[in-house]
Amino acid sequence: MSTSRVSLSQFHPLIAKWFVEQVGQPTDIQEQAWPKIAAGEHLLITAPTGSGKTLTAFLWALDRLISGKWTTGHTSVLYISPLRALNYDIQRNLLGPLAELRRVFKEAGQAFPDIRVLTRSGDTPQSDRRQMLRHPPEILISTPESLNLLLSSLGGRSILTNIATMILDEIHAVVGTKRGVYLMTAVDRLVRLSGEFQRIALSATIRPLEKVAEFIGGYTMTGKSGGLRYTPRPVSIVRSAAQKKYDLAVRFPPRTAAPEARDSVWDPLVEELKKIIARNRSTLIFTNSRRLCEMLTLMINRGEEEPVAYAHHGSLSLEIRAEVERKLKAGELRAIVATHSLELGIDIGALDEVVLVQSPFSVSSAVQRVGRAGHRVGQISRGSLFPTHPKDLLEAAVLAREILDQDIEAFNPVICPLDVLAQEIVSMVGVETWNIDDLFEHLRGTYSYRYLSREQFDLVLNMLAGRYAASRVRELKPLISLDRLDNTVAARRGALQVLYLSGGVIPDRGYFHLRHQKTNARIGELDEEFVWEASVGDTFALGTQNWQIQRITHNDVLVLPGNPRGAPAPF
Repeated sequence: MSTSRVSLSQFHPLIAKWFVEQVGQPTDIQEQAWPKIAAGEHLLITAPTGSGKTLTAFLWALDRLISGKWTTGHTSVLYISPLRALNYDIQRNLLGPLAELRRVFKEAGQAFPDIRVLTRSGDTPQSDRRQMLRHPPEILISTPESLNLLLSSLGGRSILTNIATMILDEIHAVVGTKRGVYLMTAVDRLVRLSGEFQRIALSATIRPLEKVAEFIGGYTMTGKSGGLRYTPRPVSIVRSAAQKKYDLAVRFPPRTAAPEARDSVWDPLVEELKKIIARNRSTLIFTNSRRLCEMLTLMINRGEEEPVAYAHHGSLSLEIRAEVERKLKAGELRAIVATHSLELGIDIGALDEVVLVQSPFSVSSAVQRVGRAGHRVGQISRGSLFPTHPKDLLEAAVLAREILDQDIEAFNPVICPLDVLAQEIVSMVGVETWNIDDLFEHLRGTYSYRYLSREQFDLVLNMLAGRYAASRVRELKPLISLDRLDNTVAARRGALQVLYLSGGVIPDRGYFHLRHQKTNARIGELDEEFVWEASVGDTFALGTQNWQIQRITHNDVLVLPGNPRGAPAPF
C-alpha cells in the first residue's frame, strides 16, 4: 500500500474519496504531517508556497467535525493569521470544500453537520460580532489583535472555552516582532481558559526551525506556586523535502534615447512592464511603497483604452481590494501592482510571472513574493527583479542568488518587551482579579517572558498602578489597583476601554476615511499628514482613479471623481 493511501486512510472514507478526486494525491508535507496531527502533536510545518500547507492543517479538523468526533455548536478550531485580507480568503477557500463535501455525503446518503466558518477582525460589523457570541462558529478565523480583544471581554472568552486546534498561519510574519509576543501571550492565556489544545504553525520561509518551535510551544507549568517547574512543550518540526524551482532574471531597462526622458528610469521601466504584461495572462508587480504602487499603476495605464493594471495596497478599502483580486483570478484583469498586501498567501489564481520593482527588504519577503507565481505543486515560479539604481542592481543580484539557495535570514523572537507586558497585564486583570504571584508565574510560561525578572514585573505593575501619574503624561494615569494586603491586582474602571483603543502593537498612525460624496461608500484610507496639507478642490490618484476633495471633516474626506489628467498619489 502506498504512503499516500496510508495517510488518507486515517480520514473518513468519503473525505478521502473527495480529496483524491478533487485535489489529487497528497504532497510530501501532507503525508508527513497528517499522522502527527492525528496523534495530537504540536507542529511547525514548513514547505514551499503551493504545497498545500493550509489544507494540511485544516483537513484533520474538518474530518473530526464531519465525523462527529468533535461536537458542533461551539468553536473547536481557531485560525490566526497576521493579515485580515488573508482571513477572508481562507474563509472563502474553506466554504468551497465544505460545500463539496456536503454534496458528497448527501449523495452517499450520510448526514453532514452544520459547520460554520466566520471571521472576527476589525472589519467585522458589530451585528455580526453579537451574533457570533450567541451562536459561535465551529471554525473561527481571526488576527492576533482580535484574539487579544476576545480574551479581554467576558463575551469573547465565552466562545473560546472548547478549542481543540489552533492554526498559526504565516508565522514568519510575526515571530521576530513584538506582534509575535502579543500573539503568543494570548495563545498561552487561552490554555488557562480552554485547556491544552493542539498548536499547528505554518510557514514557507522561516529559520532557525528549532528556535521558532520553542517560541510556538511555550512552557507548561507543574507544581505549586513558589516551586513551579517550567517544561517546554514539545513541538515537532515537519519539513518538506520538495525543492521549489525558480526561473529568475535580474533586469535593468536601457535608458531611453528621447532627450526629455534620458535621465528617468521610470519610462523605460514602464515600457518593459507593459511588454511583460502583454505576453502573460496574469502578472503581479510588487513595489516597496504605496506611492510607487500608485505611480506605476498610473503610468502603465496611461494611453490604454481601459486599465490593464489595478493598484492593491493597504490604503484601499477591503471591498476594492477584494474586487481587484476577483478580477485577476477571473481573467478580467491583466495585472496587479501591489505592496506587501499580496505578499502572503491570498488566492488570486494562477500567475504567469511576478515582477519585483526594487529589491524587497528581506530574502524571506522576496521568496514569498516570487513564490506567488507557479503556486501549484511542482510548478516553476517565474520572477523578474527590476532594480532602479546601481546599488539596487547589486542588491538584486545578491537577492536572486539567495532566493535560489533558499538562504533565508534568521528570525529571533523579541525577549521581554515591557510595553507588550503592560498591555497583557491590563487585559488579564480586566476580566478577573489575579493573585500577583500567580500572575507573574503565568506570564513566565510564554517563551518571550520565561526569564522575566520579578524586578521588571514589579516596575511595570507599579507604573500601571499610577506610580508616575504625577508626570503629566496622560498615558501614565492609573489603570490597575494593587491590594498589597491580599496580594491581588485588578483593573480600574475604564482600563479596558483604554486597551481597546490602543491598537495592540501595531504602530499608531492617524488615518481619515475616504468616502464617496454621493453614496458615502468607503473607498479607502488617507494618511493624516496628507489630509492636513490638503485643501478642498485638490485632486489626487488612488486605485486607478483620480479623486477631487469636496469636504474634509474630523474623520472623513469626501470626494468625487476628478479630472482624469495626472495627479499625485496621497502618500
